This record gives sequence, C-alpha cells and structure tokens, in this order.
Amino acid sequence: GRDCPGIADAAYFVRVFDAIQSLIRKRMILSGHDISAGGIITALLEMCFATPDQGLDIDLSAIGDADVVRTLFSQNPGLLLQVSLNGEAETILDRAEVRYAEVARPAPGGKVVIKAVDFSAEFDAADLRDCWFRSSYLLDRRQSGEKLALARYNNYKKQALRYRFPSGFAGRFADMGIDPDRRHSSGLTAAIIREKGINGDREMAWMLYLAGFDVKDVHMTDLVSGREKLDQVNLIVFTGGFSNSDVLGSAKGWAGAFLYNREAREALERYYAREDTLSLGVCNGCQLMVELGIIRFVDVPAPVMLHNESGKFESRFLNVDIQPNNSVMLDSLAGSRLGIWVAHGEGRFDLAGEEEGYCIPMKYSHADFPGNPNGSGYSAAAICSEDGRHLAMMPHLERSIYPWNWAHYPAERPDDEVSPWIEAFVNARKWVQGKIGFRN
Repeated sequence: GRDCPGIADAAYFVRVFDAIQSLIRKRMILSGHDISAGGIITALLEMCFATPDQGLDIDLSAIGDADVVRTLFSQNPGLLLQVSLNGEAETILDRAEVRYAEVARPAPGGKVVIKAVDFSAEFDAADLRDCWFRSSYLLDRRQSGEKLALARYNNYKKQALRYRFPSGFAGRFADMGIDPDRRHSSGLTAAIIREKGINGDREMAWMLYLAGFDVKDVHMTDLVSGREKLDQVNLIVFTGGFSNSDVLGSAKGWAGAFLYNREAREALERYYAREDTLSLGVCNGCQLMVELGIIRFVDVPAPVMLHNESGKFESRFLNVDIQPNNSVMLDSLAGSRLGIWVAHGEGRFDLAGEEEGYCIPMKYSHADFPGNPNGSGYSAAAICSEDGRHLAMMPHLERSIYPWNWAHYPAERPDDEVSPWIEAFVNARKWVQGKIGFRN
C-alpha cells in the first residue's frame, strides 16, 4: 500500500511497553521478536532459525485480514511473544487493553506450516535458514575469501551453544562470598592498567571490585611519569580496546610505552620479579603481554599474535572449553564449557612448537571456523605462565559476567545472579589473601 508504518497513538504505545515490562518481570516471556524488516513472516522464521529442528504451526486467521500478502509482509510495528499456555500473559494484556492474537505454536521437526484466510503453505526451516544466510555468505566471499566464507556458511548452524557449568556453582553472590553492595575497603589492591584507546576498563574494574578487590585506575602516564610504582598492587589487568588506535598494529604502540620509558619499564620489571603478584591480559591486553614476552615457555618458540585468518574483525558469542590447568584464575573451572564474547581482528595465537610445550588453559570448543574465530593454533583461546600466575586471553570474560550479558544463558538457571566467570576473579582474590597472609 501507500501508508508508511508508524505509531499513531503514543499513549497506547506506552501502555503496551509497560505491559511487556510487566511480563518480563514476571518471567512470562519465553522468547520474542519485533516485527520490522520483512514483516511478521520473517520475524516468525527468524525465531525458528536460532534452534536446530525448530518448526512452527502458524495460523494468521485471527488477524482477520483477507489480504495474505499484507498480513505476511506488513512492517507495521508489533511484537511476537512466546508465552506459556496458562493464560496469565493474556490476563495482563487484557487488563492493559493491549490488542493481541494467537498466531503460532512451536512444532518439532523443523517444518513451518502457514495458514491464513484462503491460504496455506509448508516450508523447511533449515532450507530457509540457509537462504536467509546466503546473502551474508556472498558478501563474506569478498572479505574473507571463498574458503573461510564457505566454512562460515557451512558451520554456522553446526556449532550450537552447549554448556557444562562447574560442579557446585550456585550462581548466587552470597555463595561466592561476594557483596555487590560493599562500600568499604577490602585491603586487597588490583590495578587496571590502560593506555589511550582502551575501552574495557570499567567492566573489568567492576568485576575486580565485585570479587573483593580495591581497584586502582592506572594510566600509562602514571607509570611513565613515575607517579605509580605498582609496589602495593597484587593483581594487574591489561584491559581490552584499541590502544593508540592500533595504528602500529595491535598493542605494539602500548608495548613501546613500556619498552622505551625507563620508569614504566622498571615498575613492570619489579612487579613481575615479586612472588606475590598475578596478572591478566584480555584482548588488547593479551596482545600486549605477548608483545612484551611476559609469558615465556622453555622448550618451544615464543607465542606470536597474528591477524585473524579471515582478515576481518570477528565479533561473536561462542563456546570455550576450560582445559585441565594450573592457572590461578581458571583451575577451578577446568572441565567446564562456557559461553563468552570475542571481538578482535588480530587474535590468532601462532604457536610454532608442540602443543605440550605451551600452557593452554582455555580452547575454543570448535576447532573449525567460525567456532575458532581467528585460526589459533591448537584452538587456543588463552595461554598462561607455567606457574599459573599470569594469564593472557583473547575472549572477554568481563563482558560475560552476568546471565543477561550472554547471548544465550541456560533456561534451567533462571535465578543465577552472576555467571561462572566471576570464579576467575574470586580465585585471584583467594590466592592473594593466602599469599600475603591476609585476615579479615
């Protein structure tokens, strides 16, 4: 038609919004999608695409429009909500005087059956999912090359997120011995070390504080000028971002600030010479630690960070497996399979020696691209020092701290306040407490 989709009644829009928020607070929404580009049929199909073998029985008769094309493809604002069949959601919507209609029910087997006024059709969700992804594949061929673009196309629906949480993980603040409302000093000091262009410092500082550390903000100018010596710090974290805009290559300019400034270099050397210190580098911070040679191995060539094999910045939520390891931060998570974010363009660990010569506490769960998003040797997502004190990892655990940070969190854990990644920081706190003889 000639009418552009829009919101005609602002008061009604507010009423709908408030009703939806009420459903969310009462945990009545199982899944949802907005009706936008492509109309209701595209939104319904995309709700199927997230899960293998998921289908729908769709009946649009309740909408009452005899024009099936308009019904299927209209982009009028609306929401598709999957709710339970107990009628509670409908009651809330009725009280708010929100218009709604039942249009579909989930069905196993991956078939999408559509009925409307004088119309019916059946489709295979897997075929439509490939059709939906194909345009991305065709664009990707020009960026990543045919080999990796085809691998992404073939594997995107084969690498489903699966989890194996640590045994005994309760997901509650109290069970982790942490207090998100703490407003007093703990006596344990961690430092965020950042350079201009870093952007992951706030999330990381909060994780450290949540786990029980007092957190110092240390900029490179503090170290270069000698204002900060790190002598009273037991954990330093090099956070993620784009230091110096990566114009010299990832973290190379940041590394130069340490290597070519005496005060900063000596502060770092003194810190790593101590026996009561830990360090963590995430993403850009991982690249920095590798560039500085902080994590060394005796019988194999030093790790090198290279550009992703795809030649592209890869950002996705994926699975990692925590290997048996002696990392102070990750040892309690061994045997777990967790979800985590990656976002980098230069994240490939080039490990030229035998795998046994490296300490690899974390691997991407899928060796094939894009599950291994950068082509790292041995599917390595992290490396750590042989004594377990110093950890460098490309994935962003600080962006995966809460259940709502995850792209998908286990539905059977609705009461978790925090994700298993907080254990890494609690482990660091406990190690420091033991090392310095700390007493509450």
